[in-house]
Amino acid sequence: MPELPEVEVVRRGLVEFLTGRTVESVEVLHPRPVRRHAAGPEDFVSRLKGQVFAEPARRGKYLWLPLTSGDAVLTHLGMSGQFRVQPVGAPDEPHLRVRFRFADDGGEVRFVDQRMFGGLSYSEGGAELPAEIAHIARDPFDPLFDPEWATAKIRRRRTGLKRALLDQTAISGIGNIYADEALWRAKLHYARATETMKPLQIKGILEQAQAVMAEALTVGGTSFDALYVNVNGESGYFERGLNVYGQEGSPCPRDGRPIRREPFMNRSSYRCPKCQPVPRQVRW
Repeated sequence: MPELPEVEVVRRGLVEFLTGRTVESVEVLHPRPVRRHAAGPEDFVSRLKGQVFAEPARRGKYLWLPLTSGDAVLTHLGMSGQFRVQPVGAPDEPHLRVRFRFADDGGEVRFVDQRMFGGLSYSEGGAELPAEIAHIARDPFDPLFDPEWATAKIRRRRTGLKRALLDQTAISGIGNIYADEALWRAKLHYARATETMKPLQIKGILEQAQAVMAEALTVGGTSFDALYVNVNGESGYFERGLNVYGQEGSPCPRDGRPIRREPFMNRSSYRCPKCQPVPRQVRW
């Protein structure tokens, strides 16, 4: 699933193309991607016709498209959702689900989703922050992000460190990839009990998470396959800079020990057994 850098790359691409444009028509080609809009596809389409988009916004992994009316289109990319910018008349993508066309006829925005775990919904009054994601914490790139607050919440969780990093109500935007990379940089095991950590240690891991995501952002995020691309269909290149995630059996860049892959929350965690040893107190 795309994490903060990948979603931010998409947001930036949409800013240039969407901001200030008036919706002429919306075409829903499959009902599933608008399933979270309870009133159904026809209502979704009718609400958007004639609306004007403001600048796209993001919190953590969530992206929304504010409207000048004060409402918004809330989006989630899921496993394979993509926004693609195309000229009018360009061939349709194989998994095209929703099409937005504009009054100036200067191209269209398409929502493409192979697995259809992502989706779009209309959020009344959601221009500033949709109520549906109000529980999502601020991310490290938010100007109002409070590391003291996030640190205190993580320590109170009494859970494993990686579980706390993945908790989007404590700090948002971090997923499996960037959690593993940040933990490796901080030389911490993913099951370290959060209540045993000092505030400075937790602040340190948050700083590492921000740093690794910032680096990923500069190269367009991480693409392992064609399911994540930016609005122009281009892949990100941070996969080449990953130190542990997906690197099972490869030597640790610090000490040369083979990277291990271990089961974690129905997924996997990657770590170096030497510089990220199992601590005395763990919470899996």
